[in-house]
Formats: sequence, structure tokens, C-alpha cells
Amino acid sequence: MMIKIFFLLMIFSTPNQTTVKYNAAIYPTEDVCMEAKIGFQEAYNAKSAEYKAGTKTQVFCIEIESFPIIGMPMPQAA
Repeated sequence: MMIKIFFLLMIFSTPNQTTVKYNAAIYPTEDVCMEAKIGFQEAYNAKSAEYKAGTKTQVFCIEIESFPIIGMPMPQAA
């Protein structure tokens, strides 16, 4: 049995680096993923202008199919 989960991907780019950095989390529903995305964007926007001038970021909620994940709550049917 496969389920849908939502992968929150946060990508960071800073000057003079050889790579981009990333962080990720998984969520059981798109709504919860979008709430986390908005929270991340609000936290980034609250940073100083100096921080934002030296760190660029993009964030995505990506729907993927997965085997059930132990400990992750299953979405409830509407």
C-alpha cells in the first residue's frame, strides 16, 4: 500500500560557497506542509536585511508517494 506524503524542501544559497544547503521535513497532508512553508517564509522575512542579502532561500511542498511511515499519522478522510 502506498500513501501520499508531502516533502517540505528548504534550499539555501550563500555567496562564495561550492554548494547549496538544504533542509527537509515530511508531513502527512498538504495543508500541514503549507503551514510549515508559510512559517518558514515568515521566519526568513523577519531576519535582518543583512542576513537576507547574504542568504537566499526557496521552499517547496512536494507531493510524493511513499510506503507508510511508522509513527506518521495518516490523513483523515473528509
